[in-house]
Amino acid sequence: MDYYLREEVPSATTYVEIRLAAGLSRKSIEAATIGLQNGLFSVVVYAEDTPVGIGRIVGDGGCFFEVVDIAVLPDHQKKGLGRMIMERLMAFIHETAPATAYVSLMADHGTPEFYKRYGFEVSMPPQKAGMFLRIT
Repeated sequence: MDYYLREEVPSATTYVEIRLAAGLSRKSIEAATIGLQNGLFSVVVYAEDTPVGIGRIVGDGGCFFEVVDIAVLPDHQKKGLGRMIMERLMAFIHETAPATAYVSLMADHGTPEFYKRYGFEVSMPPQKAGMFLRIT
């Protein structure tokens, strides 16, 4: 199967469906619609004309960048699509992030080794602690 990547914002429906199918948390269509409009950079991977993967960067575009929503439909996993997504997202960061910018991500599903390939380090207590607050 031929895959290709487009630099574009996915539709809210595509975004929610791919996230859920890939095992990420549910986002409402309302939240997705708002969030997708406010991202810094987004990509969608297609198999023929069907979206099968997504990835985004959010942040303020200067001091802080966060890699989010790396998700590929289960039937298309283990085919290099995550690598395709991350390579383009990291290229965007290296092209646009000024010196001293902080780039972060939360690695789900035991994937820290995957992200280490792109220069990310695991934050370990007591020096650092990753934290979150989920609004339900």
